[in-house]
Amino acid sequence: MAPFQTNKDLIATGIREFNVLLNQQVFSDPLIPEENMVTVVDDWVNLYINYYKKHMLGEQQEQDKTLKELQQELSALGSQFLTKYRTFLKSKDPPSSEVPSS
Repeated sequence: MAPFQTNKDLIATGIREFNVLLNQQVFSDPLIPEENMVTVVDDWVNLYINYYKKHMLGEQQEQDKTLKELQQELSALGSQFLTKYRTFLKSKDPPSSEVPSS
């Protein structure tokens, strides 16, 4: 991997790589409960943040700003992924067996 020229490059690379990770996920049996998937996604975000934190450039204030921006972007992507996962889980729920009342 080439060195990062700027913190913007770092954020763009982190987002791109995180998207690759999310797009590689295959939803299949056994199903992971939604709460557990939230934990997994949070762990992925933290893993990426901890990795890219070591590569940030500039003064501490600039690094903090970059870290916050990266975390917001990754969290937003993670949230979109979790929405897709919730939809998938709902599609796997057995239909309600209740008889509609008249």
